[in-house]
Amino acid sequence: MTELKNLKLGVALCGSFCTFKKAMIMLQNLVDLGIDVYPIMSFNAYTISTRFGDASDFIDQVENITGKPIIHSIHDAEPLGPKNMIDALLIAPCTGNTLSKLTHAIVDTPVVLAAKSLLRNAKPIIIAISTNDGLGLNLENIGHLLPNQSVYFVPFGQDNCVAKPYSLVADLNLVPETLQLALEGKQIQPMLIKY
Repeated sequence: MTELKNLKLGVALCGSFCTFKKAMIMLQNLVDLGIDVYPIMSFNAYTISTRFGDASDFIDQVENITGKPIIHSIHDAEPLGPKNMIDALLIAPCTGNTLSKLTHAIVDTPVVLAAKSLLRNAKPIIIAISTNDGLGLNLENIGHLLPNQSVYFVPFGQDNCVAKPYSLVADLNLVPETLQLALEGKQIQPMLIKY
């Protein structure tokens, strides 16, 4: 498998706030593996405080873990691909909103611009979805992205099929293995998992 040490990896967080605590653990694990993490946040992830935590606390955690300031503007995200700043992009968590924008080439947030800037050079985009409508309106968007040879999915499943039958969430513990295979041009299998 591909060595992850010294990989320059953009890690983008979108506004699936209920996933942020797990995302902080994932970020620390990536840094512990020797990955050079470039943090990116969507406008909502960077500015909105919720019952899951204060935005400024998450910003502090991300910057302390990575040792870098968060890219949170379109201006700062644009050079990631053209200047070859990162080797790959992990969007974790990736909301249904961001998934939809990626599918339809809507580039109006730092996260989707970062993705677009890497796709232009056929670099890997790894998606860890966290959306309440993955088996609803966003199922079509997942289907559109699956055949893209630069897009890879962290294995995902229904996190609560009784109370939230359309909800899908990626298993962030599988990010390192997904990254290794994506760098080799392979989708980790199985992609669909049981929670």
